[in-house]
This record gives sequence, C-alpha cells and structure tokens, in this order.
Amino acid sequence: MTERTITHVPSMPSGPANLADILERVLDKGIVIAGDIKIDLLDIELLTIRLRLFVSSVETAKKAGIDWWETDPALSTRAHRAAVDEENTRLRKRIAELESGEDTGRAGREDAGGKRAEEVRSR
Repeated sequence: MTERTITHVPSMPSGPANLADILERVLDKGIVIAGDIKIDLLDIELLTIRLRLFVSSVETAKKAGIDWWETDPALSTRAHRAAVDEENTRLRKRIAELESGEDTGRAGREDAGGKRAEEVRSR
C-alpha cells in the first residue's frame, strides 16, 4: 500500500483578519448590499425606497459592466469636455443659420393658436 499526503490549503487565513485584508477582499471581489424600505399606513402603501449598493474597485466594477462615472459630466472631466464641445458645435451651427438667414424650420413653425412665428413676432 502506498502512502499519500493530503494537504489542505484554507481559503481564508486562520488568524483574525484585519480591516485592510477585509477591505482588499471586498474591493477585489465586490459586494452587493440590497434593502427595501416600505412605509404603509392602514394597508395603503405610502412610500417604497429600494436601495442597492455595489462596493468594489474600479477594475471590478468595469468587469461587471458598470462605468457610469466615465460618461457623467459631473464626475468626469472628459465627459464634461465632450458635453461642452457638443453644445458649442450646436450653438455655432445655429448662429451660422441665423446669420445666413436660413433659420431652418423655426421661423415657419406655427404656435398653439395656429399663427405663424412671423405673425407673432411682428406684433
């Protein structure tokens, strides 16, 4: 009969985990915290709040398909610059239309009363 040695590698350290270890593990794997708050009065639902919290590192969030901070102008300077550039392009195009007298479709529109915009402006 042959003798075998089986070693067991624990998935978690055997000693107490410190805060840094726990934080590193949470950021590496990610953690989801979910909860609902519901306020009823006499069987009438007055308020429902659904809370979802996803805590992770940026890399882990990107792996999960979450990257909203990259496109939010309030959080990303690149997204803010893109929004400002888009607005500037739109405004320059509108100024060029007004200066050339083209006024594409805006002058000929009718208001709610059926009057054309030129008639309203002439008053």
